[in-house]
Amino acid sequence: MAATIIGEEEKKKTVKKIIVVSGLPGCGKSTLAEALAEKLSLPIFSVDPIESAIIQSGFMRGFETGLAAYLVAEALAAEQLKLGLSVIIDAVNPVQEARDMWKQLSDKHEANLRIIECRLDPHIHKQRIDARVRNIEGIPEVTWEDVENRRDEYLPWREEILIVDTSATMENNLQMALQYVKESSL
Repeated sequence: MAATIIGEEEKKKTVKKIIVVSGLPGCGKSTLAEALAEKLSLPIFSVDPIESAIIQSGFMRGFETGLAAYLVAEALAAEQLKLGLSVIIDAVNPVQEARDMWKQLSDKHEANLRIIECRLDPHIHKQRIDARVRNIEGIPEVTWEDVENRRDEYLPWREEILIVDTSATMENNLQMALQYVKESSL
């Protein structure tokens, strides 16, 4: 089998993407992000497991460990983008500073930024939160009160986004997300 060498012109044609899967805790964003990562064979950087690793290293959980997790996700994503790869980010992204991080990263690496926001009817969302057990070391299970507090700080996105109702089937949501991501290649 002969090797194929891709020249610089071919590399330039490859459209790098930063796919941000956002939404309130427990709305289904990690499930969708993981399905996208599997389908597209892309690396996924999820803030919660990163924060868990930081906590396991001996740091007390707080604002700083959450911020550090976002910064680690950004640094890991940047390394992949430098290699010409696309990435998926799985994070709540409630405030503008977090969102600006991904916009700046996309500008720096000339990558298309595709934002998918997962939403869920509050009644169904509460049921999911009440039944959910994630067992992420160092991070307590999310309560409905936690979700409501995050909702209060969660800003509308300024950028174009795809809104996904995660009460629909995963197959439907995955197909919508794939189509949205594919559109950025045109």
